[in-house]
Amino acid sequence: MTTPVYAIGDIHGQLGLLEAALDRIETDGGKDARIVFLGDYTDRGPDSRKVLDLLVQGRAQGRNWITLKGNHDRMFAMFMQDYPMNDNQLLVGYHWLHERLGGIETLASYGVDVPERARIHQVHASARQAIPSQHVAFLNDLPAAHLQDGLLFVHAGVRPEVAFENQTEDDLIWIRQTFLDYRKPHPWLVVHGHTPAKQAEHKGNRVNLDSGAAFGGPLSAAVFENGDCWLLTDQGRMRLVPEIG
Repeated sequence: MTTPVYAIGDIHGQLGLLEAALDRIETDGGKDARIVFLGDYTDRGPDSRKVLDLLVQGRAQGRNWITLKGNHDRMFAMFMQDYPMNDNQLLVGYHWLHERLGGIETLASYGVDVPERARIHQVHASARQAIPSQHVAFLNDLPAAHLQDGLLFVHAGVRPEVAFENQTEDDLIWIRQTFLDYRKPHPWLVVHGHTPAKQAEHKGNRVNLDSGAAFGGPLSAAVFENGDCWLLTDQGRMRLVPEIG
């Protein structure tokens, strides 16, 4: 008999969806339920600051929460260094303040404007003044993976056929096709987000909980217990059945 563990997919600044997901978990498992957050707390959505406020406060209160690092969380943290850095996994020409990545929306949630012709050093100085040190510390303290009861929780996935201790952070928070296309069993059931799907999906060797909250989709919360997985809905648990083929 394993203790239920809950997981929440990519939030991307969607505070209302996060609060609703937490309510569903509390209804199912109570206030002390263990929750693993799969990263990407900020960017694209309107309420990144309030999402981080909620998570920082929850950890300070001793909630049974494990908050993992997503690629967007790392981009945010790198921008907030003494000298703003750019993630080396980004495509050439991209940076956190690129219109497709969501950093502009995150800074707006803190009251920081990014004028069209602003220079990076100007935006960086404004951000350093506006963003609470607790938020920066939170971003810098996020682990990249959590292993429990045969479940491996990560943001993006794993490098197939590589031992857990040899996985790199770049893969754990950025990998896509090499992981997504792999059909053989892993040593663990991998629970991840990062790659949006129309709904949460169970692929047999992995469970994807990124259902596109960043782009108007729902925010998925699931519970894992005794080798099974259920999606939490307003009507209760709905079993996620592994897809065949």
